Amino acid sequence: MIFAQLPQPRLGPHPEYPRHRTESEPPHTPLRPVWACRACGQPWPCAEARLMLKAEFDGRYATLSIYLAGLLYEAMHDLYHLNPHDGPSPRDLFGRFVGWGPFRRPPTSAP
Repeated sequence: MIFAQLPQPRLGPHPEYPRHRTESEPPHTPLRPVWACRACGQPWPCAEARLMLKAEFDGRYATLSIYLAGLLYEAMHDLYHLNPHDGPSPRDLFGRFVGWGPFRRPPTSAP
């Protein structure tokens, strides 16, 4: 894939979290417009990024969900423009970006 031919990402929410950085490794932030992790190449948010996001937003679950929802919107735009015919479905992207969050409640049992 030639990156010079990829569409330019929009100026939506900047993916600046998780902020944990080391001098020897790239951060676990997304590489736009393909939305892969800069450090490990997995679809972002990778497992490591999810752990760091949970730790960084500990106790501020609404803030984390708003941040991830904004990035979900940007990812849907970028990924659709990269491959409009067989890109990931909105349901898959929701699960990838928002559905894993620590703010989910377990289903309640019937009395």
